[in-house]
Amino acid sequence: MPELPEVQTVVSTLEHQLGKITFKKAEVLWNNIIAYPSVEEFEKQIKNQTIHEYLRYGKFLVFKLDDYFLIAHLRMEGKFYVQDPKEAITKHMHVIFDLDNGKQLRYHDTRKFGKMYLYPIVDDFKTLPPFKNIGLDAFDDALTVDYLKSKLKRKDPMLKVFLLDQNNIAGIGNIYADEICFSLSLDPRTPMSKLSDEKLQQLIDDTRMILRKAIKAGGTTIRSYTSSLGVDGRFQLQLKVHQKAGELCPNCQNEIKKIKVGGRGTYICDKCQKKL
Repeated sequence: MPELPEVQTVVSTLEHQLGKITFKKAEVLWNNIIAYPSVEEFEKQIKNQTIHEYLRYGKFLVFKLDDYFLIAHLRMEGKFYVQDPKEAITKHMHVIFDLDNGKQLRYHDTRKFGKMYLYPIVDDFKTLPPFKNIGLDAFDDALTVDYLKSKLKRKDPMLKVFLLDQNNIAGIGNIYADEICFSLSLDPRTPMSKLSDEKLQQLIDDTRMILRKAIKAGGTTIRSYTSSLGVDGRFQLQLKVHQKAGELCPNCQNEIKKIKVGGRGTYICDKCQKKL
């Protein structure tokens, strides 16, 4: 699943390629992609709407139109293609937007898990239903030690489980959770209650540092998420532990191991990363 850096890369690339573009019309070929409103209303309302802002929150793409917010979540395999209308429409292309520059923006999703929403403009799009159970974005200024502690009043999850829960911090997935745990020198199974205020602040700082580096590198293309947008995610060249089982730790030369944490494949150097 694309994580925050990959989604940011897609948003930035679409903004660069399309700019202030107008949707002449939309055709939905797989109805379940449209989560709100009805497919008929979606196709009707988006007609002649112009994109004025390209935004991201957590793993969501957000496009501010004249009268609506178009919100998209790529889930596991969602991709956007900018193509000529003469190019063949494959069986996995489920939403086709005709653009006023003569091109088409096509949404491709082999698993059909992605979702799109179209809501009338409000002051703060984060108040809309898709964000009801979404925590603060990793780069939100309100993400502080006190905020993290507020999330721990009822539960004491393991570090990696906490990082993966989008209700806590929005945007982190399996790849970057492994890298954050390694940067913290902590076993991903460490209970969150064991982290001091100083360590919680380091968690925030290291998370942002890793995500910024990944954004600068165009994300990580362990899974292809860039479609035809011409993006080559290079952060996989900087990964320290994720998908490095059997290789040597870059810090201590110990062998990196793969374990399960919260049901997810997890990569760890058990010499560098210790439980508190």
